[in-house]
Order: sequence, then C-alpha cells, then structure tokens
Amino acid sequence: MTAPLRIGNASGFYGDRFDALREMLTGGELDVLTGDYLAELTMLILARDRLKDPSAGYARTFLRQLEECLGLAHERGVRIVANAGGLNPAGLAGAVRELAGRLGVPVRVAHVEGDDLTARYPGSLAAHAYLGGFGIAACLREGADVVVTGRVTDAALVTGPAAAHFGWTATEYDRLAGAVVAGHVLECGTQATGGNYAFFGERPPGDLLRPGFPLAELHEDGGSVITKHPGTGGFVDVGTVTAQLLYETGGARYAGPDVTARLDTVRLTRDGPDRVRIDGVRGEAPPPTLKAGLNRLGGFRNEVVFVLTGLDVEAKADLVREQMTGALAASPPAETRWELVRTDRPDADTEETASALLRLVVRDPGQEAVGRALSGAAIELALASYPGFHVLAPPGKGAPYGVFEDVYVPHGSVDHVAVLHDGRRIPVGPPHDTTAVTVVPEPELPEPPAPGPVRRAPLGLVAGARSGDKGGNANVGVWARDDDAWRWLAHELTVERFRELIPEAGALPVTRHVLPRLRALNFVVEGILGEGVAAQARFDPQAKALGEWLRSRRLDIPEALL
Repeated sequence: MTAPLRIGNASGFYGDRFDALREMLTGGELDVLTGDYLAELTMLILARDRLKDPSAGYARTFLRQLEECLGLAHERGVRIVANAGGLNPAGLAGAVRELAGRLGVPVRVAHVEGDDLTARYPGSLAAHAYLGGFGIAACLREGADVVVTGRVTDAALVTGPAAAHFGWTATEYDRLAGAVVAGHVLECGTQATGGNYAFFGERPPGDLLRPGFPLAELHEDGGSVITKHPGTGGFVDVGTVTAQLLYETGGARYAGPDVTARLDTVRLTRDGPDRVRIDGVRGEAPPPTLKAGLNRLGGFRNEVVFVLTGLDVEAKADLVREQMTGALAASPPAETRWELVRTDRPDADTEETASALLRLVVRDPGQEAVGRALSGAAIELALASYPGFHVLAPPGKGAPYGVFEDVYVPHGSVDHVAVLHDGRRIPVGPPHDTTAVTVVPEPELPEPPAPGPVRRAPLGLVAGARSGDKGGNANVGVWARDDDAWRWLAHELTVERFRELIPEAGALPVTRHVLPRLRALNFVVEGILGEGVAAQARFDPQAKALGEWLRSRRLDIPEALL
C-alpha cells in the first residue's frame, strides 16, 4: 500500500502569517506544502495591480517567502503548490525561476494556466474559471518541485498532489471527494486549528495566541487525518474540523471541477490528541460546467461617519440626515444608505462610550457625485448642525468599488494546460462523465426531545456557528456538539426561526440544508451581501460574523441542555 501523503497548508489568504512557510517546513515531516492566496476580493485587487503594471497580477508576498524558504524546502524534499499566480501564473513561475537561479537552488518550476477568460467578457477587470487539480497533478508527475497556478478551486491544491502521488484517475470519485474534503479543511489555514472558533473561550489562556497551521495525512482510499505539527499552538478536534467543513458551503452536494463531494457522507472521529479522522466520503461525477468569477468596476463609493454624543441622539441623527439630503439634492448619488449604530450608553463615564455613530455610504457610477459633492456638504456643516458635531474622518474623493458575479462555462471551452519547467505543455482534458447537480432530499430528522422546562438563553450556549460569503450570498453553518442538542436544534432552528433571529434575512430567499452526520444545519441567505464583498453593501461585507450574531440571539432552550 502506498504511504500516506502529508500535505500541509501555509496560507489561507493573501496577507496571512508571513512566517508560516518556514514554520511548516521546520515543524515536522511534510511531503507537500500548499498555500491558498486567492479569494474573490483578491482577484479584484490583483486586477487593479495589473492595470498599473502588466507584469504584475500575482501575490508578491509568496516570492518574498520563497526567498527565505526555497532552499529549505529543497533540502527537505518538500514540494510547494500554491495558487499565488493569481492573474499571472506564467509571470510568477518566471520570477520563481529567476529567484532560484539567484539563490543557487536547483528546482524545477511549473505552472498551470487556462483559467483566464477575461477577453471573453468585455468590461470585466478579471474573469477566471475555477480549474481542478489535474493540471497540478500533471506538473508534479513530470517532476516539478514548485507548482504555481492561477484560479483553481481551493481544494485543488490538495486533490492535485493526491492524484499525482496515488495515481488516481479522473473517475475515482470517492477518493477524489475525500481529498476535496481534506482540502476544504486545510484551505483556510488556522481556521482548522482553533482560529475564529465559536467555543474559543473553553481553551486555556494563551492556547490560541498563535495557532499552528494544519496538515492532512491523506491515504490512498481518500480518507485522511487532520492534524498539526507537534508543539504548535491551537488545537484540532471534531468541532474545529466541523466548523471549517461548513465554511462557505451550501447543500449536501459540494460541486467542483473534478468531483462533486457528498458532505452528507462525511464521518468525523477523534483519532488521538489534535487528530481528527475523515472517512466515508462519497463522490459523484462533476457538473458539466465550470464556475467562473467575473470582477468588474461597479462605480465609486464614499462614506462619512458622524459622531453623535450624549443626549438626543435620534434627533441629532434626523437633523444631519435632512441637512445632507438637502445639500446633495442638486445631484444626488445613485444610492444613499444611512445606518445609526447605538454604541452610546446613558450616563457614560467616557466620551467615547457616550457616543453613537451615524454612517452615511453613497455610491454612484461617477466619482464627482460621491467625491467633492459629499465632502463639501459634510465639511460645510461643521459649525451649522447638531451640538458636538464631528466626524471620525473627513470623506475623501471617492474610491472605485468592484462587483463580483458568477457565470458558468462548459468544461471543454477552457484550455486547461500544465506548463512544465522545460516548456512542454500538457493539455488537461475535460471530465469524461458529468452529472448535473441536484438538491439532495432532506434526510429524516432525529426524534425531537421530550417536552420539559425551558430557559431564555443565547443559542451559542448550545450550538457553534461559522459563516462566510459566496458572491452576494452568505452561508451560516450551525452545529451541535452532542446528540441531545442536535435533536433540539434540528427541530427548533427552522428557516422561519432563522429569519426571526436574523431580521436582515426576513425578505430574502433562505435555504436550509440538513447534515445529520455532522449534526449540522447550513443556511444559505441569497443576496444579503448585495453585489459581493468588494461592493461593501453591509457593515460586515463578507458575513464573517453573521454566525456569531445568530449565536447571540436568545430563544427558549431546554434547561437540560444548559
């Protein structure tokens, strides 16, 4: 039997801990080290970089990390796979070769391309298909030591090395699905080792100050064990893995370019301290289309935050709203949004805690309507508005904002290519079999708990949650930690109750997905993020804290669970 493949992660986003690459290379045994640098917002940032410099478009941090660690990886025989190529994987591959030559490190550098569809979508800043892992696998099979890619799925950073190592074919769906699940757990770095974890307060003081990065021991059958290097901070348990599995997912079918993984088949078991085994994952043929993300310029936005201190907060807010509305009436912005945040307390002992914040956000296709017009109107009120008038910062000239959109293209319309260190190009064909993704029928719910006394308390006392963004939609995964809490949660947290607890979702489409093996419910709220994170449509534009808001809401909970 082929030995397990040890795959680590050293980056969950562009800007993650710089020293993680070195920490993972020196902390224990690894075969492959991956780095996830891309997100919807990152693609827009890189597109704007490329507008200024056509040779840019990749994550420059990755190069600086390699400058310190490329020799170390070579000495230890660790291959590096990263999507840091962004919009320019060929450019990054060339820069890595140049760096390796300067350092005298004999490594073979390959890259994956074909995801760039920008030319097909006039007016877009960046349009990129999410490729699978078989381009990465082709590079590794041909001897690459470093593989950089553009837009691939986050899990492809694991499925590619696994397919190369174990010799999997494109139709071994259960094995590929197991690798997808492991890759999804690893992709966000320390979120799998206690970072951003709902029950962080149960850990000893200092335990989460510097969580270690995760790794997966991946087996030939697609099963894996999630763990971390010995002696590193944080922790790995069934809860941390469950939380990350629910992050930015939807229903039971988790579709990707290589395989559709069935999240309702995932089985998690403790395998020792800081070790969680994942097995039982089933896979199905991938869908007939590839998802592609389009980023375009949506217009310009600006904001000003008025500080309202002491008495009569509502009246002060009404006055400045009327004044600003009148001042902007001659050429009003296309979109105006006011939010009053009552951070003030009565009889406060500091001025800051006596103050509320009134936030005005404006958007318009043109810069003038949100630039000088807004700043002029706000500044002219300095001596002519409510008592105590001041703002957190004067508004600027207005900044461009982006809009994200999903489109879908046929597999065969994308030229997925592995470009090797010697210049050879290996085409990666589309999957032979595909299956349209359909909704899995809701499974049978467990028996509800017996009636008994209840107490009004926050949901978070008995359930964890993790939330995130997918374009303009948000997901909130909620899970119970034992069977008794699950029996209550499955019946209590309906779509109707969710809308009650999260009023922002009241008029929006909300879908509930039930995942009994994880004792979890996953809610998808459509449109709550407007046109995506770059458009900054709400206070929390990526819905990172939506789950924590839900956990803070009070409802009647059986006393037996508290």
